[in-house]
Amino acid sequence: MEHIRTGKVKEVYAVDDDTLEFVFTDNISVFDKIIPSQIPHKGETLCRTAKYWFTLLESKGIKNHFIEYLPPNRMRVKRFQIIEDYDKIDQTTNDYLIPLEVICRHYAAGSLMDRVKAGKITAEQLGFPKDHVVQYGEKLPKPFLECTTKLEAHDRELDEKEAKDIAGLSDSDYQGILDTILKVDEIIGEEASKRKLIHCDGKKEFGYDENRNLMLIDTFGTLDEDRWWDSDEYAKGNVVELSKEFVRQYYRNIGYHKELMEAREKGLPEPDIPALPQDIIDRVSKLYTDMYERITGEKF
Repeated sequence: MEHIRTGKVKEVYAVDDDTLEFVFTDNISVFDKIIPSQIPHKGETLCRTAKYWFTLLESKGIKNHFIEYLPPNRMRVKRFQIIEDYDKIDQTTNDYLIPLEVICRHYAAGSLMDRVKAGKITAEQLGFPKDHVVQYGEKLPKPFLECTTKLEAHDRELDEKEAKDIAGLSDSDYQGILDTILKVDEIIGEEASKRKLIHCDGKKEFGYDENRNLMLIDTFGTLDEDRWWDSDEYAKGNVVELSKEFVRQYYRNIGYHKELMEAREKGLPEPDIPALPQDIIDRVSKLYTDMYERITGEKF
């Protein structure tokens, strides 16, 4: 097999012209930095969670690129062309990875709240009345969908027109992507609510097959791509993040995050991220296995 690329959490290999193999590693990243610590079972839980969603969606008629699961931490998927030159993509192009990441948000959280506070996104854009003050953790009146680039060095926010232009999408193609995401999130939300979870937000990626059928690709619905909250706590007014947020917090507390951001702003070499202490590694590993069981309802 030919090694194609190393991502932050998975290695990608070409099996043949039509098939890729994903190998999910035990690496963990924050702030776009891979931490020099391995998290036991992390790769296996992400792989099995992704397989769970692909299989469920297939049974509900949503096309995706999943072919087979190779225990414990590998899967084979359909391969798509990657076309980096946007000028070579138009509405007749087939068999390609759509160069967009589409984020769907159901609650006010994460970077969305940073942009609300900075005045970059208004309450009205989120579906609230004009004078509404958006609160962290608040359910949005309607899902908020937005796109970023997929193949550029850093993800860049796109408006609807640019997203369609660079990805070779007609208005109806674009609407088809949004409708599919809402359908998928409805299924995820229903499953999550059975297990006392709130699915807060997440990202999806797509490709077109050789007949230009839309297919859901890459992985989604895992602890790495999506945000999850505890629904019992939420009902009491508490937002309990079931994610690697406490890992980010650790690096904020030791001052690394501040040092990294200053270096990035000044264009200086970025400081190496230190390894995690053993007690945090153990906590993160337990979080991934516990959340695998909660998201899927299956035993690890």
